[in-house]
Amino acid sequence: MTTHQETRPSAAAKPVRWAADAVAAMREGARLRLDYSAQSLWRVDRMIEGIRREGTPHAAVENALRGFGAYAGEVIARQTGAEWWATGGDHWVRTPDGKLWDPIEEAHRCFAGDGSLRLLCRDATRAAAG
Repeated sequence: MTTHQETRPSAAAKPVRWAADAVAAMREGARLRLDYSAQSLWRVDRMIEGIRREGTPHAAVENALRGFGAYAGEVIARQTGAEWWATGGDHWVRTPDGKLWDPIEEAHRCFAGDGSLRLLCRDATRAAAG
């Protein structure tokens, strides 16, 4: 952990915008409504898997993955009272129990076939609950 960390609102500004952009893109492009519920992450995981199966190059979907990860982070924040933290351009969600979660990196792991935003949210919610 580094010494320079920011909490909401400044650390949240970018991820909140990225999440909102992902919600708008899914609504307009894929006709998929995302409502910031834990259940909606199942649809996001399926969307990422579909993009991966199409053979889309990682570089072509990097911004979309960032948006999906930020969306998952916002779901975690809303479910648990977590806050966004930022250091050196990286963004994490810190749940009330003090644990740091990296939903943006998890979105990239999903695209690689080795991750799940839904399961990350489940684990973060359970950990925060006690």
